[in-house]
Amino acid sequence: MSISRSKRNWIVGVSLGLAVGGLAGFAPGVGAQNVPVRAVGPSDSNPGLTTPDSGAAKEALRHRVQAALHADPYFYDRHVTVSIENGAVVLRGFVFSDWGLRDALRIAKEAAGDTPVVDNLSIKLGGGR
Repeated sequence: MSISRSKRNWIVGVSLGLAVGGLAGFAPGVGAQNVPVRAVGPSDSNPGLTTPDSGAAKEALRHRVQAALHADPYFYDRHVTVSIENGAVVLRGFVFSDWGLRDALRIAKEAAGDTPVVDNLSIKLGGGR
């Protein structure tokens, strides 16, 4: 049985949308939400903690997501960069397939925990490693 390209793309799109989170996967320009974060100050019980907005915490989060992308044996991360902007993890660059895009988002969301992940990736069809 042969499926047309447009029908296959529609099926993959629906599956990806449901996997990413319901029909929200079809929303254009999904962005990060501003979530208020309580800063840890010297009067708190553990003054050695860093705030989520500190440079060290941002760098640790960026490194954790980047390391997770690199460690996955089935994801080619050479063309993907990770940054932290406005309290969200931002993925930029390109992948070679719909599956690569799905994997990048899945891996980044697992590594980022509660931090939102913004997808600024594009798909470069016919690319190679």
